[in-house]
Amino acid sequence: MEEVRMDSLPHNGDEIDHVALRWSHPGKQLEVPCGLRPEPPELLSIMCGSRLLQVLCAQLLWVWVMGSELTFELPDNAKQCFYEDIILGTKCTLEFQVVTGGHYDVDCRLEDPEGTTLYKEMKKQYDSFTFTAAKNGTYKFCFSNEFSTFTHKTVYFDFQVGDDPPLFPNENRVTALTQMESACVSIHEALKSVIDYQTHFRLREAQGRSRAEDLNTRVAFWSIGEAVILLVVSISQVVLLRSFFSDKKTTTTRVGS
Repeated sequence: MEEVRMDSLPHNGDEIDHVALRWSHPGKQLEVPCGLRPEPPELLSIMCGSRLLQVLCAQLLWVWVMGSELTFELPDNAKQCFYEDIILGTKCTLEFQVVTGGHYDVDCRLEDPEGTTLYKEMKKQYDSFTFTAAKNGTYKFCFSNEFSTFTHKTVYFDFQVGDDPPLFPNENRVTALTQMESACVSIHEALKSVIDYQTHFRLREAQGRSRAEDLNTRVAFWSIGEAVILLVVSISQVVLLRSFFSDKKTTTTRVGS
């Protein structure tokens, strides 16, 4: 069984399709979910132009740090667990889906710091579970493929901890937002929806491609098997027909008187 802490996951620019990316810069640290490439702060300064837009762009990127997404390989007869420190009263959502492998199913289990099971499902293809942390501490969720003997799985999960912070520090003020602030909030919500749709469409595309490749492999082997059987039957028929029409030479023995 492998154990992984969510704050120690590898962040590699070459694995943009599998894990979140973290961009480090002196005094700043931005994290962008899978499928997005962060821009260096210098380039953001050029793109944004003014100080206000720089702040808005930084906030648009910063609010996405709350979620942890990962796609990983789960070998047969294996179990992998992940850990996350959660504060009391925090609302969390765990969503997972099996992308490739076998019957596209996996066991999932979620436990609180005291080991109490909050969620447990067997052989699920995909599911989503939302809960509110009742205790401070480290929560653990595990994916198990121990019931499978031959096939390994590719599993995607998205673990959201807490609600998104306000786009502006004074967003909950009594006075109304300015027109630009309202537009930024609308754009932010629209971009979050776009990211969610893109993630689900990528998962569906990957799952469909896996099924198509598996079907193509089966059809190819079936076609090869039929061709071999047809060849064997044809040769057998030819040999059998030749045995029917072959002349048998008879030997005549002459007995002298």
